Amino acid sequence: MEPSHVHELLNGSSAADYADLLETTTGMLAARFAGVSQPFSGASRQELQRLVDATDLDGDGIGSEKAIRELDGLFLEHAVWFHDPAYVAHLNCPVALPAVAAEAVLAAVNTSVDTYDQSTVGTLIERRIVDWTAARIGFAHGDGVFTSGGTQSNLHAMLLAREWTLARHDGERADLLPRLNILATASSHFSVDKAALLFGLADDAVVTVPDDGEGRMDATALRATLGAIRRAGRIPMAIVATAGTTDRGVIDPVASIADAADAHGVWLHVDAAYGCGLLVSPTRRDLIDGIERARSVTVDFHKSFFQPVSSSAIMVRDAVDLAAGAWHADYLNPVANAEPNQVDKSLQTTRRFDALKLWTTLRALGAVRVGELFDRVVDLTAAVHDEIARDPELELVGRSQLSTVLFRAIPEGTDAATHDALVPRVRRVLFDSGRALVAKTVIDGRPCLKLTLLNPETTLDDIRAVLALVKDTALTLAGIGDELTTTEARA
Repeated sequence: MEPSHVHELLNGSSAADYADLLETTTGMLAARFAGVSQPFSGASRQELQRLVDATDLDGDGIGSEKAIRELDGLFLEHAVWFHDPAYVAHLNCPVALPAVAAEAVLAAVNTSVDTYDQSTVGTLIERRIVDWTAARIGFAHGDGVFTSGGTQSNLHAMLLAREWTLARHDGERADLLPRLNILATASSHFSVDKAALLFGLADDAVVTVPDDGEGRMDATALRATLGAIRRAGRIPMAIVATAGTTDRGVIDPVASIADAADAHGVWLHVDAAYGCGLLVSPTRRDLIDGIERARSVTVDFHKSFFQPVSSSAIMVRDAVDLAAGAWHADYLNPVANAEPNQVDKSLQTTRRFDALKLWTTLRALGAVRVGELFDRVVDLTAAVHDEIARDPELELVGRSQLSTVLFRAIPEGTDAATHDALVPRVRRVLFDSGRALVAKTVIDGRPCLKLTLLNPETTLDDIRAVLALVKDTALTLAGIGDELTTTEARA
């Protein structure tokens, strides 16, 4: 046990201990970052489970410094490192240095930004970031609040859309709810369907709008679907347009969708969790033209703004719309309270001061530089598309407007069924080795490998090295003669 004079809580008396502990921690982390040579150790799940299970959580404490140093072998040795150029699996990004420093600040102070009297200037800083984001979207009178991520932001948007829609229709709430429909494409984020489930809407509440064959919503088909819903006596509650689909990385035609939403008087939500980096892009802002006509927008700063998780927000065009989610409690936000208490706007009560990370990043780098970093990964993606298209051992599956790459390994002399069956095995071999982390998904009924490029320091040569690993692994697997089935590929 630590001596009794060693402080356990962070306060004025323990400030020197805190500084020493933080120095130990940052030194350990810096050494790990400098020494990483692949994105994952390759340790098996059984091995990792043994490490975790061997740790005694009921015995006497070992002291703060020992506990921190223990994390080096337990966690850091086997962490997944998003900054490594061979990590190309999911929508995870390396994080901006000033944001990491700000994370230490907000964690130590432990501000909760639900009420003003718990946060004071913290609330004002978040409000300024919200106003800045609204202006970038084009919301002249907008508002918003930070959330834990895109799923919560989309859930919040669907709640506001539901209440806005119900307020515009006569009838009992219980009678109207089963008639509500949400319109989205098959490429929309699963959180839209989850929101419908949580709200107790009908099983068929989410209506799939046809796309253009490449994952983007077809605005003409949207109009036809809206008409069919009306004729069936149903009520369109919301249209969800996606500015950056998770798999294809494509952007729905927001302006044309907004035309249809306006014509039918339907709430338009734009899920820009992935594509929000376009808000500061010096070259590609036009890809989301029309986003200012949405009633709500999801932004995930912890994707294309290079912020540590979590850092997301739900934004609305008209500030009054957030009131639909307000709930009063005398001990937090009495009706007569004139303070800017954000618990009125959020689905959460206690809430981290995540806006501080983005504030510090914008002050340190500037918005244009953040946009340039996002542009860099989109530029790299275009080059990777071309690289794969030229390679006879690889098959490109469509092109992204953002930074995803869909492809298959197609070793010479193998057929389409083998190509499909190789997908999960290639991914698994690479993951188990720890040398490269790629993802897999299903496009038009067929499995394929997926890269998501969100590291501005990754080069084309880095990706060539990953592709070489994919091709070598596929050749080896195809040559072994194991039975590769499409059923396995889709498991």
